[in-house]
Amino acid sequence: MTEKHDVSDVPTTGHVWDDDLADLTNQPPKWWMLGLTASALFCVVYFLYYPSFPISTIGEHFKGLGGWTAIKEMEADKDEVDALRGKFEARLKDMTPSAILADDELSEYVKRSGKVLFGDNCAACHGQNGIGTHDRQGLFAPILNDDDWLYGGKIEDIHASIEGGRQGMMIAHKDILSDAEIDTLAKAVAQGQPTSTPLFAEKGCVICHGEDGRGIRAMGSANLTDKVWRFDGSIEGIRQTIAHGVNSGNPLGRVAAMPSFKASGKLSDAEIKKLAVYVYKFGGGETSAPAEAATTTPAPETEN
Repeated sequence: MTEKHDVSDVPTTGHVWDDDLADLTNQPPKWWMLGLTASALFCVVYFLYYPSFPISTIGEHFKGLGGWTAIKEMEADKDEVDALRGKFEARLKDMTPSAILADDELSEYVKRSGKVLFGDNCAACHGQNGIGTHDRQGLFAPILNDDDWLYGGKIEDIHASIEGGRQGMMIAHKDILSDAEIDTLAKAVAQGQPTSTPLFAEKGCVICHGEDGRGIRAMGSANLTDKVWRFDGSIEGIRQTIAHGVNSGNPLGRVAAMPSFKASGKLSDAEIKKLAVYVYKFGGGETSAPAEAATTTPAPETEN
């Protein structure tokens, strides 16, 4: 049996606390009831418009009256993106990397769109934003956002590296040099003064690293005077490199190889050019000669 509450003069359900707090029987406001009804109708319409429930008897599902699918939505979004990119991609096709770099609009487009290309194809070795990656032997893949380049940091050099790949080589010296000679050379290199010991010239190190020890870019040989290390820069690490070589076939040697993205067919010519510009714009690339109006891509360098 309900009773009227002496404060609101509205019947209660019988639940009254302390004479001032009661559970009344009055209806919710109209705006609230209209909102509830509209929500219920929305759920019904949504349920019928979009795919919603399986039809177990035929092994299918209700596809919805609107015919919507996630694949259709993705393709529509992709078409929209392709339309926006199309005008840039068409221009990139017949331009050299240096010409792309000289075009502010195109280079800005490549800077933004190249991030996905770099993430999919380069970041696994070189790290996000080209910071390099390390393994137990030191630097696994070179840092790309500094100004130290084994094969040159001009846009043409970077393009040639991505297109043709790189694989340096240093023979193992463990059977050519004595332990004492290897130690002497390792200490001199660690100090950034490889030419301070006569062994550097006497044992033929100048053939690859140059008379001043600054390396020969055509060969991809390291600059031994700048204390920037491709591998482990400790005396013991340098000793290991000298003793066992790089890509020498020695199981204790260093392994350093970059595949050719052109030969593998993994990337198109346009994508390789975009990657070259993207890497250059990390900030560590060297200045190239003024871009010409050429529309052909220069032939890749050959690696000695």
